[in-house]
Amino acid sequence: MKDIIEQKKVAETTVLVGIISQHQTEEQTEEYLNELAFLAKTAGVEPKKQFTQKLDTPNPKTFIGSGKLNDIKNYMEEHEIDMVIFDDELTPSQIRNIEKSIKGRVIDRTNLILDIFAQRAQTAHAKVQVELAQYQYLLPRLAGLWTHLERQKGGIGMRGPGEREIETDRRIIRDKIARLKDQLSKIDKQMATQRKNRGKMVRVALVGYTNVGKSTLMNMLSKSEVFAENKLFATLDTTVRKVVVGNLPFLMSDTVGFIRKLPTTLVEAFKSTLDEVREADILLHVVDISHPNHEEQIDVVETTLNEIGCTDTPTHLVFNKIDQYTYTAKEDDDLTERTRENWTLDELQRSYMAKNNDSCIFISAKENTNIDQLKEMLYEKVKDIHTKRYPYNDFLY
Repeated sequence: MKDIIEQKKVAETTVLVGIISQHQTEEQTEEYLNELAFLAKTAGVEPKKQFTQKLDTPNPKTFIGSGKLNDIKNYMEEHEIDMVIFDDELTPSQIRNIEKSIKGRVIDRTNLILDIFAQRAQTAHAKVQVELAQYQYLLPRLAGLWTHLERQKGGIGMRGPGEREIETDRRIIRDKIARLKDQLSKIDKQMATQRKNRGKMVRVALVGYTNVGKSTLMNMLSKSEVFAENKLFATLDTTVRKVVVGNLPFLMSDTVGFIRKLPTTLVEAFKSTLDEVREADILLHVVDISHPNHEEQIDVVETTLNEIGCTDTPTHLVFNKIDQYTYTAKEDDDLTERTRENWTLDELQRSYMAKNNDSCIFISAKENTNIDQLKEMLYEKVKDIHTKRYPYNDFLY
């Protein structure tokens, strides 16, 4: 795969581009570009400048206007930068036109996320899932990226009479996609068998936006050493651990984090990984309450959960990182309406408790704050399911 579509050998620096539209305010665009910068750093690239433009709709040819494109080109030439990253998925023709104009590499958000997944994939399962998503992304973009793929296969009879090289490449990639899907199907069956072999123990799955502290919480509750890092998508492979709270055992799984505009090819490829979420008895939706846009992150996760069919699974909000929460106190003479940024942590807690009928909890996994309270809640929820599943095991409690 790396020999075929390795486009990544990128410069150490880049510029970021986003648009302010009728569906996206200036504040939202700034926040989205900050997230894109975090993605770029996770991929090993240092963003040097952010460019934005107000547009009702993206330019169908170059996504942004020619004047802004020229500003970007001049900045890149002046600072010897040869790559630009857009915060939206670009069409193949847009990528070709922009590259032609700036004389540099063009990466869109989807390509960047796929690249990070490729770097982070550790197991055979994750690698096949990511490789499949990469080929599915690449297939419609071959017209502007011919890479002589037929050399990868070799042999005689590769090309029919009059068949163009680009058509050969498409056929090779389609063959690879078919083989990867078959390989993934076999791995999925093995994973399904593993899940069945776990018996009927109650399953709790940690879900949430990427980098909200799910793996740190997993380590805290299971006393294990799941890889945790302050980077996006630190966890790709689902990790399942046995957890015992009081005298009650259950299984807990740490899953891949969600993100805004998660590529559909990745959601499709990671369906079997997300089966751990679909088959869970309880979902703990972990939220980074210190993030300024945590409410939007909650919406992104809930939308993704609905897409994969988890609407009926009991879900409990766990607000993490309360040790990092900050707010801006209003001056006495400031008569403007208070916003969420002006709320104290206590006010925010009361608001969410009232809105969610007390089915949420506020913790700091890093500082071990309120973890006992979380364990008590887990114990009660797991016990309810356990007693229904094993009605003659009351002696456990």
